[in-house]
Amino acid sequence: MPHSIFGPHDEYVYAITALLPLSAAMLVFQVNPYHALVIRGILGAVAALVYTLLGAADVALTEAMVGTMLAVTLYAVAVRSSMVLRLGVLKDEAIALNLLSEDSSLPLGQFTPAPSDAPLKSLINDLRLTFGKYHLRLELIPYLSPEDLQQALLEKEVHLTCTQLEADDPSTPHDVAVKATYQTATRLRRIYDILQAELPSSPAIAYVGPPTPGAKHP
Repeated sequence: MPHSIFGPHDEYVYAITALLPLSAAMLVFQVNPYHALVIRGILGAVAALVYTLLGAADVALTEAMVGTMLAVTLYAVAVRSSMVLRLGVLKDEAIALNLLSEDSSLPLGQFTPAPSDAPLKSLINDLRLTFGKYHLRLELIPYLSPEDLQQALLEKEVHLTCTQLEADDPSTPHDVAVKATYQTATRLRRIYDILQAELPSSPAIAYVGPPTPGAKHP
């Protein structure tokens, strides 16, 4: 008759062991990267506990120190660095809208903060909400001129840019205020598809990347 390492009253061991495949399944099917980071830590703790209950304390220590801590640290670094969407904007406009940290270093008399319904500020808020659904953090990268913005996009320094479109109606009097319109350009087809689906009311969305086989271009 085979001898069991568990006693007749060690049902709790089976319950703890059952948490191992359960937490592993939760980790596999988790779509939120930050929740997956927490679940990975829980999975490692459960695995180390199971190894300890089975009498393999050295394996449990290795799992906790090398497996779990190293994996969670590397995963946290990867999530922090990769889940960022870089948006290129003109520095003067961003400072005027109080969007950059440089604003706090400027004297109060040098600029007047724009209202909260300014077109660029509203567009950036919409972009934050849109890409927040995909767990992406929007990071503003300032540039001095539209030419620098375009060059940064082509050289893959940023993922998308926001630039003001020039008014092309010559009949509009010069003394009439015209609401500025901003164009959002991206080099990534996936970002372009998200913008088209999530921001259908946006006046101008441009794709400047390589053509996708079989894709319909605007």
